[in-house]
Amino acid sequence: MDIRAPEQQYNPYRIYSREEWARLRDDTPMTLEPGEFDRLRSLHDRLDLKEVEDIYLPLSRLLSIYVDAMQRLYYAERQFLNIRDRKMPYIIGVAGSVAVGKSTTARVLQALLARWSPRPKVELITTDGFLYPKALLEQQGILQKKGFPESYDLPLLLNFLSDIKSGRRHVRSPVYSHLTYDIVPNEWAEIDQPDILIVEGVNVLQTGKLPRDGKAVPVVSDFFDFSVYIDADEAALRRWYIKRFLALRDTAFTNPKSYFNRYALLSDEEATATATAIWERTNLANLEDNILPTRPRATLILKKGADHAVESVALRRL
Repeated sequence: MDIRAPEQQYNPYRIYSREEWARLRDDTPMTLEPGEFDRLRSLHDRLDLKEVEDIYLPLSRLLSIYVDAMQRLYYAERQFLNIRDRKMPYIIGVAGSVAVGKSTTARVLQALLARWSPRPKVELITTDGFLYPKALLEQQGILQKKGFPESYDLPLLLNFLSDIKSGRRHVRSPVYSHLTYDIVPNEWAEIDQPDILIVEGVNVLQTGKLPRDGKAVPVVSDFFDFSVYIDADEAALRRWYIKRFLALRDTAFTNPKSYFNRYALLSDEEATATATAIWERTNLANLEDNILPTRPRATLILKKGADHAVESVALRRL
């Protein structure tokens, strides 16, 4: 798992092998249908019956315990304060590198949690919608740093999460198009008082610089009740990214409207070289400087092996 040095005496995590974690499923029922796996799985990611049974059903069971405990704490606090406000949504963050499988994990969790009794309302957003428009990134000279912390409209994202957490109705989230590589003008997704909200993005566990005057500096994870970091070795991430790039070259990039259409006619060698250059210039730098340093802030870490299957799970101690 490599979340601690060998000489470190104290470890805030309990680490489970895949087999140990799988046994924690207990009697949690399988609620996904076989035909759903393809819909939930991202390109080249690993998702099959065994992965859901061993990894995601125990996680669903654990989350049900956390959510139930939070609800009981809320009602106890409401009684203590003598208030009658509405129960706030439970927010789960999903973080990790590009190509690690965040979208698959987020969609599987949404599908499983939405089938708890009595059918909670579970919404999912990605932080892509809170990226600055492409024109603004170009103007600021940071288009190649898309996905880095400075490429997000952080005040807009924080306002969104604050509105969700305070129980506001019909909160709007901007829509992002992977086809045009840009925010869709005048288009919004509406989130209306969910019971659970999943927020997926590479830098959702990012912190800010501490002010000298002690004033509050809110960060995205301040609004999270639980967070998941999906981890993998850099060599595997690089390989998955290049494999995905080659697949997109033959599919999405062939669309004339695609921002990456210029890559559609590249040979295998040219496409591999281009993907490698993009990985090293942008994604690897973002991983090393911004994403990986946030891993120890997660409640739970899923460590993947070279085949995209989760090998071990680290759960933060209470």
